[in-house]
Amino acid sequence: MTVTAKIHITHDKLALVPTLRTLDDISIRVITQGTTSPGTTLFPFLIDYDDRDELERAFEDDLTVERYELVSWGDRRGIYYIEHTPETKLISTAVTDVNGFLTYTETKGRGWLVQLLLPDKDALNTVWQYARENDISLNIIDIYGSESMSEESDNSYGLTPEQRAALLTAYEKGYFQEPRDMSLIDVADEMGLSSTAMSGRLRRGMQNLIRATIVESQDEK
Repeated sequence: MTVTAKIHITHDKLALVPTLRTLDDISIRVITQGTTSPGTTLFPFLIDYDDRDELERAFEDDLTVERYELVSWGDRRGIYYIEHTPETKLISTAVTDVNGFLTYTETKGRGWLVQLLLPDKDALNTVWQYARENDISLNIIDIYGSESMSEESDNSYGLTPEQRAALLTAYEKGYFQEPRDMSLIDVADEMGLSSTAMSGRLRRGMQNLIRATIVESQDEK
């Protein structure tokens, strides 16, 4: 049974936490990548802050930042590639080791709000144990699961994990409400995707849902 978990983690040496504690009104989000090599310490970040110079001075003093590279900057928002120092605490290490994915990661308070997609509850327990061993405070905010597609359960409805995560995020953020609580662009930003990629995942996901429910039900009659 695949598990989706929303967690909040805190630790003095989590990535960019020193910067969070230095600058007020800063918002940081990890840009989701298709693949991440195990043990990697280089990540792309989308950062909202008014003063680029002040932000980069904070990077210089941040004990979790080995080096940084600006990709683009405009309208108080920048994209940076940041390499972390060896002493930086990274929950992504444990998630990758259990074949899981970080589908969404953003700063919240003085820590990180993370959504995980994991193969099963044992994997979640492994991540929790890793956090405990590294003195990382980990609070589970929400957890829900579905039968794995590999088990051919009716609960998967033919959805890939990425399509399921996209549909769940869109639903939770009010994209399917009338009127909509959030636009497609905003939902895509929540997952670190382009609006085109998000639209494609939603469209393919809904096609699979319809094929597995309405179409198959009609074929059985």
